[in-house]
Amino acid sequence: MVHIPENRKYFRIGEASRIVGVEPYVLRYWESEFSQIRPQRADSNQRTYQKQDLETLLEIKRLLYEEKMTIEGARLRFKGEKSEKPAFSESILEEAKRELRQILEILG
Repeated sequence: MVHIPENRKYFRIGEASRIVGVEPYVLRYWESEFSQIRPQRADSNQRTYQKQDLETLLEIKRLLYEEKMTIEGARLRFKGEKSEKPAFSESILEEAKRELRQILEILG
């Protein structure tokens, strides 16, 4: 379980990187791929993430690393759509079963 410090409102990219467990360049890449991640900029123009951003990043990491989703699949999951189409659709499997039964009839 990852612990996000409760007493902090903002986290710089290095701190966010350590909490999420990925390199800063990964966070910057995810920022370009997921519209849900929009860190604010400090006066120094450095990214500052809030707790909600870190929670979103942790969920993205879980989807990509644990559930083995693609970026597109994770993006669809965040949009609330069905993500990651199965490798074989039900209709293709049913068609294959039907063809195998026909082959068995021919051979049988």
